[in-house]
Amino acid sequence: MHVSSYNKASNDPNFENVNSSTTSKEKTVDFGFQTVLASEKAEKVHKVFENVASKYDLMNDVMSVGIHRIWKDYFVKKMFPLPPGTSIIDVAGGTGDIAFRMLQSIERQNKHFDVSGTEKNSSILISDINQAMLDVGKERASKMNLQSDMLSWLCADAQQLPLADNSFDLYTIAFGIRNVTEISKALDEAYRVLRPGGRFLCLEFSHVNNPLLKQVYDTYSFQIIPPLGEVFAGDWKSYQYLVESIRKFPTQDRFKEMIEEAGFRSVKYENLSFGVVSIHSGYKI
Repeated sequence: MHVSSYNKASNDPNFENVNSSTTSKEKTVDFGFQTVLASEKAEKVHKVFENVASKYDLMNDVMSVGIHRIWKDYFVKKMFPLPPGTSIIDVAGGTGDIAFRMLQSIERQNKHFDVSGTEKNSSILISDINQAMLDVGKERASKMNLQSDMLSWLCADAQQLPLADNSFDLYTIAFGIRNVTEISKALDEAYRVLRPGGRFLCLEFSHVNNPLLKQVYDTYSFQIIPPLGEVFAGDWKSYQYLVESIRKFPTQDRFKEMIEEAGFRSVKYENLSFGVVSIHSGYKI
């Protein structure tokens, strides 16, 4: 859609000439509770996950008292059954938590339905902007003796995936989309790389609406999680950011609207643990 430009009186104090190199301002975005230049956020987030990569899975267990495993198991269960040969991209999936669950579910499904032959194998591309996270995932895959020919790895930005249009049947992202610089760009890329009929699935921290539960949740988040990060990972600031980033993420209804604005249809969400996390889904029709 073409949006026409118009001129406004230069003496209007509220007018800013966006085309002027002397008056234009670079876009700012949230980095937790801080406001930073858009060009700075990617590097700041990169540093956070580089710092926590080696302790990422341990801290997930500590912070959620293991409940994150239940959330992730349920998230993966929502995807199945999958047709043989399904092409999957798991974005921001560096350590493999979601991809490995999908792979194991695919293997169980294939065994149950007696699906054999590599030509029918599904494939999972694990993409993450942080190589340190991918390195942890590769090491875990090796230790778990997972079927390596079904897994591949890509270091890439969710906002600019170096992949062809209409390449995947399923796009998943878990606890990652709130960390991108511009969520709308990541959603546009998800839509672009999915084939017509492809499905988008997102698991992300969300918002608790019950006032009493919210108070308890906020107290735990801000008073307990950063100290736990210091004790178990030697990193208070990274976990302070992670808590703040959750509070700055759009509400369930607003995020649903953003997914629809990217072009997805049949968009819906499901709250888990009273809205601590939500699963959002949609289809490229």
